[in-house]
Amino acid sequence: MTSRGQEKRVRKAPAERRHEIVATAARIGLTEGLECVTLRRVADELGVRPGLVGHYFPAADTLVAEAFTSATMAELDGLLPRPPAEGGGPASVAALRRFFALISSTEFDDLSRLWLNARHLSRYRPLLREHVVAQELLWCHRIEQLVTDGSAAGEFACADPWGTATRVLVAIDGATAYINTSAEHRASPIAAMPRTVAEAELGLPPGALAAS
Repeated sequence: MTSRGQEKRVRKAPAERRHEIVATAARIGLTEGLECVTLRRVADELGVRPGLVGHYFPAADTLVAEAFTSATMAELDGLLPRPPAEGGGPASVAALRRFFALISSTEFDDLSRLWLNARHLSRYRPLLREHVVAQELLWCHRIEQLVTDGSAAGEFACADPWGTATRVLVAIDGATAYINTSAEHRASPIAAMPRTVAEAELGLPPGALAAS
């Protein structure tokens, strides 16, 4: 009989192994900070040798940058899903209401800390800086599309969707700057600032984008 210690490990396909490494690094970055994403730490989490992780990511900075993008991209798709190609997605006001409810909840705290962490580290890591800028633009474009669609549908009026998206994102970043402050000191109006900025930008009455 073959003991557990002698069981043969299943060799994973390169794409599957690479995805596993990035996903593990993203989880570490979200919960502990990008500084904790090292080849050895990821290898320990996966129960493999550091050399295996190094085979896919010879430079740790590359893994850190991809971990950041993986985590923020997953969150973006959860917060502001891409509209289906055939149409029929949620109305823009409803989608924005859901978005602001989620980002003001504690469920968003780890991602807020990740953005704060990444922006700080990007001062010293050029590749991470490229990924941060790319994700900023992607988030802006996703909000811009939602605003454009809402304007076209007559849900609100906005002459400058890109400008509105940028200002909303800046408001989110401003609120994020307080993420490590105690909860009672970052409650409303700080937590509600992105939503109130969006309401003003879109000519909506106060509270129109608040969770019902």
